[in-house]
Amino acid sequence: MSKKITIADLIAQKERIKKRKAKTMTLYVESLDGEIIVQEPEKSISVEALTMVQDDTRSEMADTFLAYHCVIEPNLKDVSLQQAYGCAEPTDIVNMIFRQGEISAIGGHALQLAGYATGVRKVETELKN
Repeated sequence: MSKKITIADLIAQKERIKKRKAKTMTLYVESLDGEIIVQEPEKSISVEALTMVQDDTRSEMADTFLAYHCVIEPNLKDVSLQQAYGCAEPTDIVNMIFRQGEISAIGGHALQLAGYATGVRKVETELKN
């Protein structure tokens, strides 16, 4: 059973919360037969990706956008990597390296690191008569 958070708890945790680092996760990518590291997206990246999902003209780009910004190893933003693959746009590298299902999974894992769909859950309470 979890406990209720108090003001005193939040004050006591202030320094730890302020120094909190972005979470990372290692993922195995089957098509590459290797591992990558993803980092939780910054708030602005999360908001932009979620906005993209709601826009019919950009919804298919949301996972690619997240993967591009959240895969930190290997660094998909490396110019020499993008040049080697002949990318017209920096985010093109994502679709050239990963399979479509992998891109979606990478985006989903990145959002989970940021607490989307996993960071908060409903506490079941007993009904009192």
